[in-house]
Amino acid sequence: MSGPRVAVVVPVYGNEATLRPLAERLAAALAGRDWRLRLVVDASPDGSLAVARELAADPRVAVTALEVNVGQHRALAAGLADEEADVWVCLDADLQDPPEAVPVLLDRLARGDVGAVFAGRRGRYESPVRRVTGELHRRVAARLTGLPPDAGAFLALGPAVRDAVVATVPAGDAPSVVLAAGLAGAPLTSVPVARDRRPVGTSAWTARARLRQSLRSLAWAASRGVSAPRAGRRGRSSPPGSPRSGSATARRR
Repeated sequence: MSGPRVAVVVPVYGNEATLRPLAERLAAALAGRDWRLRLVVDASPDGSLAVARELAADPRVAVTALEVNVGQHRALAAGLADEEADVWVCLDADLQDPPEAVPVLLDRLARGDVGAVFAGRRGRYESPVRRVTGELHRRVAARLTGLPPDAGAFLALGPAVRDAVVATVPAGDAPSVVLAAGLAGAPLTSVPVARDRRPVGTSAWTARARLRQSLRSLAWAASRGVSAPRAGRRGRSSPPGSPRSGSATARRR
């Protein structure tokens, strides 16, 4: 093993069918690196916890079992707080975001000029309406926070951004890991990563829930104003055909 200690944090809700392939693909992608996977099972109603505990027979896999559902972003923050590492990665469990892209994010972060690297969303991974409304939300969030305009919840974080997320999301001071990272005060960037449609199941995010979360998040960001350094935030370190995918987090509630 060589290089920094990498902790990959995955929130789990309704992902019983995808956890095993996720762990296998991640292990292959991170071969030769010092890595650990933490599965944060967010009071999932299916057999996800049992599968996660089976996977934890591998000493590189750990499980956090939440008794009460807290939602995707607080689950991520809990996992980030539980892991001591040099760099951290947030990755969804439903395989829309490809584990094979994790090294791309880590290599870009290793340059040392930014505090976090986002997987810039590409591809026809959801319906046209959801895609358009999602892009609109991200562009407005970018204007308010300095986030890259294609940023989602698949990202690699350095210590300063990780600490900002852990300090603000669990307490309810920030509504999402993405916005907390955007206002952490560190330069940010993204690399393009193609996403796929989820291979199993459907998203638990209804149109109404998505709208509520979007309005709440943007109102929160607007109340704080633009504070994150914008240098490098639109940087790209891999070509548009970067690692393609598998599929992302069923999210959520």
